[in-house]
Amino acid sequence: MTLWQAVVLGVVQGLTEYLPISSTAHLRIVPALLGWPDPGAAFTAVIQLGTLLAVFVYFAMDIRQILTGLVRGTDKLGWLIAAGTVPVVVCGFLFRHQIETTLRSLSVIVATMIGIALVLAFAEWCEKRRQRLRDVRDVGWLDAIVVGCAQAVALLPGSSRSGCTIAGGLFRGLKRDAAARFSFLLSLPAVLAAGVLEMKHVRLENGTDITNLVVATVVSFVVGYASIAFLLGYLRRHTMWVFIWYRLAVGAVLLALLLTGRLAAL
Repeated sequence: MTLWQAVVLGVVQGLTEYLPISSTAHLRIVPALLGWPDPGAAFTAVIQLGTLLAVFVYFAMDIRQILTGLVRGTDKLGWLIAAGTVPVVVCGFLFRHQIETTLRSLSVIVATMIGIALVLAFAEWCEKRRQRLRDVRDVGWLDAIVVGCAQAVALLPGSSRSGCTIAGGLFRGLKRDAAARFSFLLSLPAVLAAGVLEMKHVRLENGTDITNLVVATVVSFVVGYASIAFLLGYLRRHTMWVFIWYRLAVGAVLLALLLTGRLAAL
């Protein structure tokens, strides 16, 4: 991997991790279209630590309140995040090998890009018909479990963790920006654990590999922070239809490229 490739992959990770369009899919698609080697599941998981740090920085006050509430027993949000993390931990442990190998196929990514777009469209339809929408502080145990199960579904490459969890929040009657906010906070334990566990699988053969990994992670942090700010502001005023149409378009183009033999599925 060259330094330029590391920068591009860092930008892709930062842009797509928190937008509901799937960072894993784009980190698989972009190299395939440019003729670069697949960076691999381990590289992808480690540079996610950059976008994870962006969440820690952006939501520093929220995290401080959550931790204080846990210690004092005055806020259950921390326990809700813990409960919502259980499904992804269980599924990640059971299906880790498949997620990192066969499920990274572009044919799987086509299916999840289109499939989750339809789920998001249905979530928007449901949201339009609700009389009352709730905020993050209204999240309950069932909400946390439902959104947590949605996060487990997002282990499928191409599905989008933020897309699945925001959809789960909308199905449970949360406001769009509240669903996104809870989605970002819910990502903290799972993404941190995945990144730390995958660090031992990253093969760094020389100083250049280390430099490229660090650069990609730093770039993903900067771009990821901007993406969080953008998405929260955007969802306060707009629906997710722009992301839905984007997913459908990318899925359709990929399907055409696969069917015509322009891209290999593996």
